[in-house]
Amino acid sequence: MSAKDCGNHGHKRRKICRRICAGILIFNFILLVTVLIVWAILQPRKPTFILQDATVYAFNISTPNLLTSTFQVTLYSRNPNDKIGIYYDKLDVYATYRNQQITLPTVIQPTYQGHKDINIWSPYIYGVAVPVAPYNSVLLQQDQANGAVLLIIKVDGRVRWKVGTFITGRYHLYVRCQAYINFGARANGIVVENNGIKYQLVTRCSVSV
Repeated sequence: MSAKDCGNHGHKRRKICRRICAGILIFNFILLVTVLIVWAILQPRKPTFILQDATVYAFNISTPNLLTSTFQVTLYSRNPNDKIGIYYDKLDVYATYRNQQITLPTVIQPTYQGHKDINIWSPYIYGVAVPVAPYNSVLLQQDQANGAVLLIIKVDGRVRWKVGTFITGRYHLYVRCQAYINFGARANGIVVENNGIKYQLVTRCSVSV
């Protein structure tokens, strides 16, 4: 075979490769545009979260700056979409005080939320002898002395959207719920078993995806 024939074969192979690459790029572009159009038509909305109540079983700070706490919270979640389902692949629930995590994360089992469906979770969250930053410890004791403590109940997780048979990749879910606990007046809560005090909150949470 002559050098000229080898050159022609090499040129043909490069031409075929270029055509294959161009075809793949065009297919991916069409697929992306189709997904974006469908997404725009469906107009997906974030799930709604509401912190309905919080039951306090323990909330004690001891020297040196150690906090022991036990809560049970009730979280209401609703899928507002007509044609989009939501897979909750992983949800971790925990409490924070002034941006410091004060409980261990509690895992909510994976679940699927259909169109317009509602889920209600009541996880326990707790922390035993959790070190608290000195400045937070002082502020926490002051808040308790004043009779009220503002906690943030957080839900961090991953979700996927389901449209027909199409399922998206995972997206991060961030939920933040304010829990204003009035420790100064037990009358503001309901006494439950094991000497717990349940506080009705019904607080709408902020949701980011």
